[in-house]
Amino acid sequence: MTAIPARKGLTYRDAGVNIDAGDEVVERIGPVLKRTQDARVLGRHGGFAGMFRLKRGEGGGKGSRRWRKPVLVGCTDGVGTKVLLAVERRMFTGIGIDCVAMNVNDLIVQGAEPLFFLDYLGLSRLQPDETSQLIESVARGCEIAGCALLGGECAEMPDIYKPGDFDIAGFCVGVLEESRIIDPDRVKRGDVVIGIASSGVHSNGYTLVRRIVRDAGLDLGASYPELAAKEGREGATTLADVLLEPTRIYARTVLELLGDSRLRKAITGMAHITGGGLPGNVCRALPSRVDAVIDPKSWELPAIFQFLQRHGHVETEEMFRVFNMGIGYTIVCRADAANRILKKLHRLQEKAWVIGEVVKGKGEARIS
Repeated sequence: MTAIPARKGLTYRDAGVNIDAGDEVVERIGPVLKRTQDARVLGRHGGFAGMFRLKRGEGGGKGSRRWRKPVLVGCTDGVGTKVLLAVERRMFTGIGIDCVAMNVNDLIVQGAEPLFFLDYLGLSRLQPDETSQLIESVARGCEIAGCALLGGECAEMPDIYKPGDFDIAGFCVGVLEESRIIDPDRVKRGDVVIGIASSGVHSNGYTLVRRIVRDAGLDLGASYPELAAKEGREGATTLADVLLEPTRIYARTVLELLGDSRLRKAITGMAHITGGGLPGNVCRALPSRVDAVIDPKSWELPAIFQFLQRHGHVETEEMFRVFNMGIGYTIVCRADAANRILKKLHRLQEKAWVIGEVVKGKGEARIS
């Protein structure tokens, strides 16, 4: 009788998932997470869930304030199709910052202080070097925002994602005193709109961006002189460098403003300029009895938007409906406080301008 030859059993790695690589990434990112945390974070790395002590100042935390009537604020978002440019160019050092920014910038609109962030990374195949770069960029975003990277999830799914592809999303939790919630119902006629500069396209409109690049035959790896000069960049700057510039995180700036009681009382509304541009987001900071009229000549338009509009033959109205057009965050405030707020913003190294005014209306924001 002939013996049946022994066969090696089917493994998870044969099916496309490498558990050992996942364990390696978890071990690598331990010190990265620790860098963003303080004594308010409890538990140990590798647990099933993260824990965060709400009271500040307890156990050697960053402050001594106790919350009297704390309100928790949460939001979730991703980066969108900008990740496809990162995949094409194998550039991963900014995408995690984008993910944090898209969440934190929404959170602070309410007046909240970001406490902690968790990310979700889904990919075709876990490559420890590239995956660690992605998570390290998330940690860098948390450092900029002043919040803890409490944990996250990394899922290797070769049956869902094409080779080399990934997607990243996350969520953030913050806190504020109930009495300090920014209530847009306080906005009234005569208030002004202050715009704070963006770092570029941020993380919205990349389906249109990629279509323009494709249809116009643009080279992501090429340096276009009009971009390098006008964006104030030194040396060779590729189109990919400009398009993959991370989204600005406004948390520390906004919290500095809100920390001044006089300025906080003068601020009546705020908006993060994401998908929908200025018209689609400033309106979210308005009551239904007023409009905001935005003057597009009141700030410096970054060269990347002129570049995209020219090469894509996009109408100006459409540009403003899709992109931030150089304004990443807006503050609605009393007119007599605008100069004080601008001076504070300039001291914080922000580019900012009065870009509009509040008039009688029905809750819309329009470009004049």
